[in-house]
Amino acid sequence: MIEEEIEKLRGVVRDCVSKHLYSSAIFFADKVAAFTNDPADIYMQAQALFLGRHFRRAFHLLNASQIVLRDLRFRYLAAKCLEELKDWDQCLVMLGEAKVDEHGNVYDTKDCNAMYLDKEGEDREINISSAICFLRGKAYEASDNRAQARQWYIAAVKADPLCYEAFERLVENHMLTCVEETSLLSSLHFGPEDGWLLSFYSCLIKKYDKESVVEAKFRELENESCISDSSDSSIKRTLKTNTDLLACKAEYYHQCGEYQKCFELTSALLEKDPFHLKSTLVHLAAAMELGQSNELYVMACNLVKDYPQKALSWFAVGCYYYCIKKYDQSRRYFSKAATLDGTFPPAWIGYGNAHAAKEEGDQAMSAYRTAARLFPGCHLASLYIGMEYLRTHSYKLAAQFLAQAKAICPSDPLVYNELGVVAYNMKEYNKAVWWFEKTLAHIPSPLSELWEPTVVNLAHAYRKLKMYHEAISHYEKALTLTTRSASTYSGLAYTYHLQDNFTAAIAYYHKALWLKPDDQFCTEMLSLALVDECRRGVDPKIEFQQSEVFL
Repeated sequence: MIEEEIEKLRGVVRDCVSKHLYSSAIFFADKVAAFTNDPADIYMQAQALFLGRHFRRAFHLLNASQIVLRDLRFRYLAAKCLEELKDWDQCLVMLGEAKVDEHGNVYDTKDCNAMYLDKEGEDREINISSAICFLRGKAYEASDNRAQARQWYIAAVKADPLCYEAFERLVENHMLTCVEETSLLSSLHFGPEDGWLLSFYSCLIKKYDKESVVEAKFRELENESCISDSSDSSIKRTLKTNTDLLACKAEYYHQCGEYQKCFELTSALLEKDPFHLKSTLVHLAAAMELGQSNELYVMACNLVKDYPQKALSWFAVGCYYYCIKKYDQSRRYFSKAATLDGTFPPAWIGYGNAHAAKEEGDQAMSAYRTAARLFPGCHLASLYIGMEYLRTHSYKLAAQFLAQAKAICPSDPLVYNELGVVAYNMKEYNKAVWWFEKTLAHIPSPLSELWEPTVVNLAHAYRKLKMYHEAISHYEKALTLTTRSASTYSGLAYTYHLQDNFTAAIAYYHKALWLKPDDQFCTEMLSLALVDECRRGVDPKIEFQQSEVFL
């Protein structure tokens, strides 16, 4: 055949691939390769076989060619075939020998003399070395060697910042701490036209900076624009309404404890794109915090129907059962999610929480320790281990793990609250006050009802230090967040009692008992307060105040 006719056949193959007619592509690619025996046509045939899911045949074709060890394209596609066949050891052998240090710097590589035939055209390419590093990382991760996987993912991103998949693995699988993520981002070399990508990546990493800093990052990216010149005018395009960016913002709202705001944003996102899985995960987390069991039920049903093989679907089912306090069922589905995808952090944390809710400490600890080993950049595992030790009164161990959580995530107010509780239980009341005040300093204002226990904890600590005016001030602040807390009323009553203000103490003991009639402490203290008041002489105002309680 003449070259012109062969080129037409190549065009047919490319068109078949673009129309997903893979059997046709394989048929015509096979004939072109037979006519020419050109390495580029053999590669095109192997690609058609790969896309048609004939992985063993594609690997055999590539491996039989003399060029497979000299052309990185051939080697990479052969390794991709082995990846699909789950032959991870042979995949690494095919990719060649190379070493990488903990900072992602590749050395001692045997690929120095390998060639790579760049495709013709103006399109930008992902560096082939970056793709190879990423595939090495996947192979090591599948072999449960997460330390090596982490290093190769870092190498992939350093080789080419456009290799988003490697960056996503590092971030989503919590392979790096906040400091390591920031350091990696600062070491990447972006092109002059990729300023928006640097801004986007800075929004994807852990958002543990001050609120003003994080908000500035989002504003910078929302204002980032490109100008498209048309015949009439310039059109400004921005990422302000981009789903990925808004999902990052929703994740940040959840991290800050603004669950209602997060839920409203993810609801709007899922109306626009019902199958955006990152938004779905954040939506599930916000619905859990808000106790939206109906929403969780609907989401779980839809996910199981649409994605029965995804861990996220069964995690959603587990969330629903956890929300309605059926912890045995929730544990079963969290376990199924973790079995489907062992690198899905929420499944392990949910599994541990379901055990903890039933006070099954050993099983909960086992799940949390697994999460801590798999996801070193996630502080939640260390936090929950600390909370479990706190529950069993092992305060020194609790403090140790909570300190680890604080080192990983220095901006989570819950960590500071738990450290305050540990200090309080160890009778270190000055330190407890310091931790509780630090907790409140890390919470975005205005305070929500969620943080009422922290305000009450601070009031308790002040009371222990006999700083009664500060204690009363914080109890009253807690009552502005919720008026349905018996412990707040009893704490306020007891503080007034210690000040010998028996009238106010009696009034607040009554309010506490109205909310919790079987509270033994309030019942006994009310009797004592009444006796003390009688000894001192009856205040004529007491009758009016007591009757006011029951109105």
